[in-house]
Amino acid sequence: MSQPRGQRLLVVRNDKLGDFMLAWPALACLKQAHPDNRVSVLVPSYTAGLARACPWVDEVLVDPGDAATRREQRALLAGLRERRFDALLTLFSTPRIGWLGWRAGIALRLAPATKWAQVFYNRRIVQRRSRSARPEYRYNLELAETLLAQLGQPIPALEPPYWPLPSATRAEQRRRLARECGLDVRRRWGFVHGGSGGSAVNLTPARYAELVAAIDARLDTPPEWVLTSGPGEHAAAAALCDEIAARGVAAQVMPPRDDLVDFAHGLSAADLLIAGSTGPLHIAGCLDVPTAGFYPAKRSATPLRWQTCNRDIHRLAFSPPAHEHATDMSRIDIEAAAQAIAGWWPTSTEPPMPATGSR
Repeated sequence: MSQPRGQRLLVVRNDKLGDFMLAWPALACLKQAHPDNRVSVLVPSYTAGLARACPWVDEVLVDPGDAATRREQRALLAGLRERRFDALLTLFSTPRIGWLGWRAGIALRLAPATKWAQVFYNRRIVQRRSRSARPEYRYNLELAETLLAQLGQPIPALEPPYWPLPSATRAEQRRRLARECGLDVRRRWGFVHGGSGGSAVNLTPARYAELVAAIDARLDTPPEWVLTSGPGEHAAAAALCDEIAARGVAAQVMPPRDDLVDFAHGLSAADLLIAGSTGPLHIAGCLDVPTAGFYPAKRSATPLRWQTCNRDIHRLAFSPPAHEHATDMSRIDIEAAAQAIAGWWPTSTEPPMPATGSR
């Protein structure tokens, strides 16, 4: 019996940073299924740099978006036709992308069965993501595994980290940050990302400061605290640093990084990242950095649905009571969260190399 050949695959996840990071397990699944698979991704310009850094991606195509000019739309369509993809996998289904794949002549087009966008796909999987019964990255993996089954390829067995950086990269990032901020490399480093990226429901700066002080007080050896920030958030991180200092705890603000990939590499230096349900939390998850995430309790945004894809032992999550106050982050018991984090914080964060194989 002949073995299946490698395939030219196009994967689309053209929305936010956190959503894209939760696609990395699916990308790893597709890339490792066959040595000759060629995985291309269609992403917005904002995540294109990270896509180029992804070890499971061979080619990055930039999606000009819904507001693209006709010239840009024609250029994208021509590029897809030229590449003669064997299959299209859309992780978040939209009519525009479905129509684009159909017009590009891609023979196998697979997506979640979502509203009327599904008419453009000839393979559809009913997932009912709105029920939030599973993590987002598990939904993505289900789609990738279904595609592999359609192509007659084996499904590889995968384990975190889904972004397996060389250990030398973490060591260099720690040396760099130690030089910049005068940090003690013998201590554990706790990173806090207080920004929300403009969309996530999050703790207030005062609550983050309260949390840091409460964790610090519970540890025999206080860690080094580092505050990270995204574009336009540096001033807010500096203000949070002042709030933490007012509680008697020293913290440093990570200097601005050159780009998103440089920022992501910087997160690999952390022994723990505390954040809301934002892109940096999911970057850390892909790196298998221990994470403590703060989520609302509403069904579309629960800790289960937006679970990070690091190992189970590297993950904690907190949210308010799941009732009428589901989005009121002030309902989270900060003292209880601090106690849980201080008692759980792993002493070793060196990630294993990801396992590969077939199941």
